[in-house]
Amino acid sequence: MTDPTAPDPQPPRFQADPRLLPHDDLQQLLDLLTDDGFTIVGPTVRQSAVVYDPICSVEELPRGWTDSQQPGRYRLHRGDDDRWFGFVVGPDSWKKHLFPPSATLARAEKTAEGWQFAAPEQPQPKLALLGVRACDLAAIRVQDRVLLDGPAADPVYRARREQALIVAVNCAQAASTCFCTSMGTGPHCSGGFDLAMTELADGFMIEAGTRRGAELLERLSTTAATQAQQEAARDVVQQATQQVTRWLETEGLRESLLERLDHPRWDEIAKRCTSCGNCTMVCPTCYCSSVEQVSDLDGDRVEHQRRWDSCFNIDFTFVSGGPVRGSIASRYRQWLVHKLSTWHDQFGMSGCIGCGRCITWCPERIDLTEEADAVRSAPCSTQEAK
Repeated sequence: MTDPTAPDPQPPRFQADPRLLPHDDLQQLLDLLTDDGFTIVGPTVRQSAVVYDPICSVEELPRGWTDSQQPGRYRLHRGDDDRWFGFVVGPDSWKKHLFPPSATLARAEKTAEGWQFAAPEQPQPKLALLGVRACDLAAIRVQDRVLLDGPAADPVYRARREQALIVAVNCAQAASTCFCTSMGTGPHCSGGFDLAMTELADGFMIEAGTRRGAELLERLSTTAATQAQQEAARDVVQQATQQVTRWLETEGLRESLLERLDHPRWDEIAKRCTSCGNCTMVCPTCYCSSVEQVSDLDGDRVEHQRRWDSCFNIDFTFVSGGPVRGSIASRYRQWLVHKLSTWHDQFGMSGCIGCGRCITWCPERIDLTEEADAVRSAPCSTQEAK
């Protein structure tokens, strides 16, 4: 039975026989992407975390590094092997490259003829995203629904997304904060990619998900993957699946949360929550932003700038007379209920993909799965519900 909370399934994937790329030839993939005019964005180590930044060489990949994650804790350390992708997910997501944290939407300049208004020319990079995990493929599908499929598609996102080439990597391990199996989003990459790799002892098994990916695969120095190698690839994903121990029961969750908007648990959470916004900043699907007018010191040039924002910021809902959500309890409730409940009403899907970033990076160790379960498990009365 299909999980109703999962993002819409992708169209049927392009079918091609899997191939094996030796470890020593991984650089060839990067070279081909560079020759095709792509800016490669991949995982690399910065400030004791795995982040997604532009790279040119496999030497920049976090080979031999792994991570350990718990609620409120992330530690990067050397692993027991030299795998290139032996880590889970860090504080970064691909959102920052497809939906940048800041963008200039319009510009006005005072001239002798008066004010001249223009949309700034913003050459958008042709991105190749290397190392996208299954949960983040689902997150990109969610962002597509929000920023592309609506009546007012975001032009910055569209320009970057339509050019992007995605090289996914199947997970070989899971963090204690992962719950992708609850959301039907991982750990196996089932669609939404051009190429998908599984790291094996003797190389990378690569599958094509699109014709563009198949054409790229034909240019690589690969051999046909043997049956044993294909079985080994399935074992890798199965190992990661078995490591996922956190669970969020999604059946009836939308209705349960909406029936308990006045539950005292929201106030209990507020005693711990600092409203720092970490959960929204690391979330790969949160899309809230604010737009402000910024002028130069002379007042002759004005820009319309959009920046990421958070529903945890008290000024986010500020209107004449004050903020709509003045308490931390109301802001946390808004975030969690929107993510797991009313997102379905807006977009027909869940806003959560089970990556666990919000749990790992919460300084107070607040666990979305635990809080959602605590609210839904409590008795509900008509007097309590709004």
